[in-house]
Amino acid sequence: MEAALPISRDNMADRAAGAHRIVIVGGGAGGLELATRLGDKLGRAGKAEITLIDRSRAHLWKPLLHEIAAGSMDLGHHELDYLAQAHWHHFHYRLGEMIGLDRARREVLVGPVVEEDGTEITPARTYPYDTLVMAVGSLTNDFGTPGVLEHAISLETPEQAARFHRRLVNACIRAQSQTEPLRPGQLQVVIIGGGATGVELAAELHKTTRGLVAFGLDRIDPDRDITLYLLEAADRILPALPPRISEAATELLRKLGVKVYTSARVSAVTPNEITLADGRTIAAELVVWAAGVKAPAFLGNIDGLETNAINQLVVRQTLQTTRDDDIFAIGDCAACPWPERDSTVPPRAQAAHQQATHLYKQLQRRLNGRRPLEPWHYRDFGSLVSLGHYSTVGSLMGKLVGRSFFIEGYFARFMYVSLYKMHEYELHGFVKVALDTIARLITRRTEPQVKLH
Repeated sequence: MEAALPISRDNMADRAAGAHRIVIVGGGAGGLELATRLGDKLGRAGKAEITLIDRSRAHLWKPLLHEIAAGSMDLGHHELDYLAQAHWHHFHYRLGEMIGLDRARREVLVGPVVEEDGTEITPARTYPYDTLVMAVGSLTNDFGTPGVLEHAISLETPEQAARFHRRLVNACIRAQSQTEPLRPGQLQVVIIGGGATGVELAAELHKTTRGLVAFGLDRIDPDRDITLYLLEAADRILPALPPRISEAATELLRKLGVKVYTSARVSAVTPNEITLADGRTIAAELVVWAAGVKAPAFLGNIDGLETNAINQLVVRQTLQTTRDDDIFAIGDCAACPWPERDSTVPPRAQAAHQQATHLYKQLQRRLNGRRPLEPWHYRDFGSLVSLGHYSTVGSLMGKLVGRSFFIEGYFARFMYVSLYKMHEYELHGFVKVALDTIARLITRRTEPQVKLH
């Protein structure tokens, strides 16, 4: 057990409040939806003290990161400030990264927050809880591949996505201004990982790179000079989804000129080259690592809680951790049983949303002394993959007949966009979502269709 850290003044105020203290760590899709709904229901009425802890200052729905990276979406139009959301919905937001847990004292340990120059913003501190909800999400799993941390960009945060886009724009401007011919690998982008993020990024980049060079970069021919590679270690892209979705996505990507390599395991990443396990090499100026997921490393040794091989907290169907009934876990950081498939629930946005909805109801039961808690059952509504403005493919689960239906085209695109609108609805309600949607449609007509900086 780690040593207790000094308690800050606002923690002491929380202790004196007397209300049931619910601490949620992680402001992703599940964590922020849960904090918002609990704040509106329990925080507003003074029945509970809701605190959300996150190391970022703003929230962005994670499935949008590939659009930020490609430049087809402006981060500023879609991120949500935690401080504002907390003020509007009656919960507390605290900036910081969880570094440990003291279960005996029921305290979350949060590290200090510092400026880029090292100036301390907030000191190391603790937050007491009566109920703790872990919703810290997942990270990219590099499987220990040499060179990934140094030479590849992951799309885990908005900052990383924005960084990749800046490097892409700079690469095109550099190629436009140079007098010598393009060197081998210049303007080549390799995306490692053929899951949903990698596939969606490949399609989006095909569109945005053409939009980018159209703004005066006339020395670049995107069909000739810009090459996109998509590498997947499995025998097909989108291996976790039905084969028909994989086949449709593969066919469309190849029509766009994306070089799709399957059964391609990467053994090393160097500054300008990718080495495959079979000895082949691919020259590349930009590399995105989108292969595999794991939970944050600190969960692997967090005061005796049970975790699996990828650091996920093992939970029962009530979403309570196996060794502490006062600690819950939802989203990608939770290994939740899926009895119908004899496996664990996959890391999908729909799972986090369903868990947040279920836990919102169950925490109210808990506060009212109604036990035992009801178990949560995952409902698979299918999967959708957006291929930019070219197409959307996926499957919807048929509730009555118990099988999935393959869908594509405009209807599939509508369903894909609806997923994001449902998330926004949970955070803002109908009126604000409707007004924001109209405002974005108007603004979109007066701006470039691709971000140019």
